[in-house]
Amino acid sequence: MLPMPVSTLRPAGRVRLRTALVASSDRSFRQRLSEILTGLRWQVREAEGGAQAWREAESAAPEAVIIDHWLPDLDLGELLTDFRSRFPEVDLVTTGAGGQQDGPRGPYRQELLYALRRAQDTDTAAWNTAPSLSRPDLAKGPLHAEAWQAAAHVQAASSAALARPTHAAPPPPKLAPAGGLRSLGSGDRAAVDRLPELIGNAPAMLEVSRRIRLVAPRSTPVLIEGPTGSGKELVAEALHRLSSRSRKPLVAINCAAIPEALLEAELFGHTRGAFTGAVQGRTGRIEAADGGTLFLDEIGEMPLGLQSKLLRFVECGELQRVGDNETVKVDVRIVTATHRPLALHTQTGAFRSDLYYRLAVFLIRTPALNEHLEDLPLLVDHFLRKMGREAPVKSVDPGALAKLAAHDWPGNVRELDHVLERAAILAGDEAVLTDREIDFGMNLI
Repeated sequence: MLPMPVSTLRPAGRVRLRTALVASSDRSFRQRLSEILTGLRWQVREAEGGAQAWREAESAAPEAVIIDHWLPDLDLGELLTDFRSRFPEVDLVTTGAGGQQDGPRGPYRQELLYALRRAQDTDTAAWNTAPSLSRPDLAKGPLHAEAWQAAAHVQAASSAALARPTHAAPPPPKLAPAGGLRSLGSGDRAAVDRLPELIGNAPAMLEVSRRIRLVAPRSTPVLIEGPTGSGKELVAEALHRLSSRSRKPLVAINCAAIPEALLEAELFGHTRGAFTGAVQGRTGRIEAADGGTLFLDEIGEMPLGLQSKLLRFVECGELQRVGDNETVKVDVRIVTATHRPLALHTQTGAFRSDLYYRLAVFLIRTPALNEHLEDLPLLVDHFLRKMGREAPVKSVDPGALAKLAAHDWPGNVRELDHVLERAAILAGDEAVLTDREIDFGMNLI
């Protein structure tokens, strides 16, 4: 269903939408369900786990809550019991058993079950099918009608940008001649091949989707390399979603975000009294991912001493908790990511070569935004629609799109998301973003 024109998105009065809370650790599932509920005129709040869902429920007072059958932090049974006690009027649905639950049935239960079934049954190819930008009806979407015409020049501008030094900005895009728009993607092939997590029809993005589809059904270790903000975590989520382990947890840990002294205990777990402050034992992230996928982000930041312990686990599938003499057998699929050139770091001794060759059995590279700048209009459209879940959908005019296309994007897609969010805030109640609101600031990412 096509969105309403921007001119119709300003309500005459403030009407409180029905609010639904979606709790799931699977970002792609949350995205699909949120899109469907938004189309059914729900305001959607999202949570990655049980604790966050509880906080969101207390602040948003939702009419309905949809909770995934597995949560990474809380026991589902206990959470449901406490939820019904604390929020007796909320229509509570889980993804298991067809979404049926004991307890009060709200007036919109069938609508919730319909949305849940659509999100669960959405075939990848059908979900991937994105209308070509050459279709005139897309002028009704978040991009301003003339901006869609200006977008036709972005592909040529991005090709020129790749031919010059990275610090040089491409010339501002010009309006395409009246009478039709150029397609910015690869046509029908892009609609069939690309994954929902990866926005863009450029050859570099389609290659990422192709590699994900090839390796996802296997247990082969995957190393994802790419610059900061290019979507490495989304690739890991897609690998897990398309694998036979998708019903088990995807456990992620950022190796650069945890102090070296605590990273070993965080990964492998520890027993009570293993070190100062360990008042009780704890299961590590690796063991928590048993049967599923372990995603080690920024693996290049892992200390050398801990790399040797990880190598032993990769080789034999056994781990030893800190302070324990017993070993535990764990079955996980390992996916790692880094913004560093690990192959080069193995030559300098900054990263163990034996561990590298075991983790980099299959390589996937996420391109920088400057390498697929022809996807800029699709990405702008995606982020504006995402922001439209909580506020009226805004559009961009040709001047704003030209300014975006001329930027170097050192922070890649993540920076684009933040720049558009900043512009939407600066625009206030205005429905159209202009070049005045496009503020790159200090490129905080």
